[in-house]
Amino acid sequence: MDLKGKKIILASASPRRREILGGLNVEFTVDTKNNFEEVLDLSLPHEELPAAMAEGKSLGFHRELSDDEILITADTLVLCDDEVMGKPKDEEDARRMLHRLSAKAHKVITAVSIRNNLKYTTFKDISYVYFKALSEEEISYYIDNFKPFDKAGAYGIQEWIGYIGIERIEGSFFNIMGLPIHAVYKELQNFI
Repeated sequence: MDLKGKKIILASASPRRREILGGLNVEFTVDTKNNFEEVLDLSLPHEELPAAMAEGKSLGFHRELSDDEILITADTLVLCDDEVMGKPKDEEDARRMLHRLSAKAHKVITAVSIRNNLKYTTFKDISYVYFKALSEEEISYYIDNFKPFDKAGAYGIQEWIGYIGIERIEGSFFNIMGLPIHAVYKELQNFI
């Protein structure tokens, strides 16, 4: 992708988002300084929460953008039986979430905001994940060895739990990892 002199800024601390965006073979910088307080407004429809968070992160970016800069922010949410699952607070919360996801399907919604000084867009992607029944031993092994406390729903599809526990998915694998890169690529074309 030819950026035509534009500079992409990824405003995310997620190593997974960095890895996925890097797959486009474009240069970008990471800048996580932000004035936005990440608090879910549960009065909103649950499917709209990631968009509200992604937009908040974009508008809360700590400085003005230069005319040649494009800012990307994102937020991912796991929704199981209408329960919003963000990042677990601790080991007990991670265990509770994984028990809740066991032997069920759930939605993963990632919203992305892209903006420069002239344009702004926010879009979302939805994928469905189907877990097998997870044993107590499998849940304990995963939490002990992978410490999934920085992941929505307390799991990473690209980690051990995804290898042994996910029977199928509908939608984008990369969306479940945290960045629907096919949609990001398409939208970026409008900013270059």
